[in-house]
Amino acid sequence: MKRFFTMMTAVLFNCLMGGVLAAAVGIAPIYGAIGMTTLGLIPSGAPLNAMRAGVYQEIWTREVVKQFTNAETATFLDGVPDFSQYAENDVLHLTDAGVDPDVLINNTTYPIPLQTLSETDVTISLDKYQTKATPITDDELYAVTYDKIALRKEQHGTAIAEAKHKKAIHAYAPASNTTNTPVLSTSGDQLSDGRHRLVRADIIALKKKLDVLGVPEQGRRLVLCPDHVEDLLLLDQKFADQYYNYESGKIARLYGFDVYEYSANPVFTSAGAKKSYGAVASTGEYQASVAFYARNVFKCKGSTKMYWSEAKNDPQNQQNLVNFRHYFIAAPKVNRGIAAIYSKYTQPTQ
Repeated sequence: MKRFFTMMTAVLFNCLMGGVLAAAVGIAPIYGAIGMTTLGLIPSGAPLNAMRAGVYQEIWTREVVKQFTNAETATFLDGVPDFSQYAENDVLHLTDAGVDPDVLINNTTYPIPLQTLSETDVTISLDKYQTKATPITDDELYAVTYDKIALRKEQHGTAIAEAKHKKAIHAYAPASNTTNTPVLSTSGDQLSDGRHRLVRADIIALKKKLDVLGVPEQGRRLVLCPDHVEDLLLLDQKFADQYYNYESGKIARLYGFDVYEYSANPVFTSAGAKKSYGAVASTGEYQASVAFYARNVFKCKGSTKMYWSEAKNDPQNQQNLVNFRHYFIAAPKVNRGIAAIYSKYTQPTQ
């Protein structure tokens, strides 16, 4: 009975995919469904799921790309300027327009002076994300009633999406405190481990820093780390009400910021310096909340490729292997209007 349902599932899958592929090339879907079903019934000695993987490798790749796009919905990356159209061979080409032209007010002198604006070409290589290969034996494909290849594909896509988000929020955070990239410390009560809580006054202070820089209010984003979300939930009833009522990706607007939360924000030292990507926090070091002006950062997707080796080429282990490679980068366009709030640390008294 299980074998019957497996075969019926494969036939329905072949009909659907055959119809889709036929329509894509201008052929009546019925012919594609018949042709793909016939192909699927040709004996090959391979499991049905393995056959589908070989035929639909490009379809799986497109599904993973779609998964990457969906993963950004309702996150701090949603709506960030996307430069994917400017990427060629997984290299991004941008033009640095230099300084803006001077503005004359109530000018009475003519002809108006000329001002040449310089432009330079900037090339950025996209980061390469690769998953480790996952083995799927023929025995597994015969034994299960669900599509295990589809499950593994989804797991690989999720893993890459999570890695992209972690790298993006780290890149959006400033390296240290400067005039154009303010990094502030929290000023709330000290906890038993020496960390000082985040309070609303800290967010107001950050708002003022960006106001002085002339950063537009529309498009400011504040991505809170877990510690700071907890601080505000425990200490601020108004924030708690906004938090528990939130149904979209962002919590609420707070002092001109669209507020998000993320669990993998970068770690800052007790001196207010960003640690390297992937670095582990030491004593007195915590994740920071990151703020940025959306139009001062970007994201860019490159190519995605699925790698698949069939069990028939591995007589000894009789296992299929699958993994993915994807190119992506997220970074500031200019080091201005990006900021952070890190938790102040005071050595606890014994």
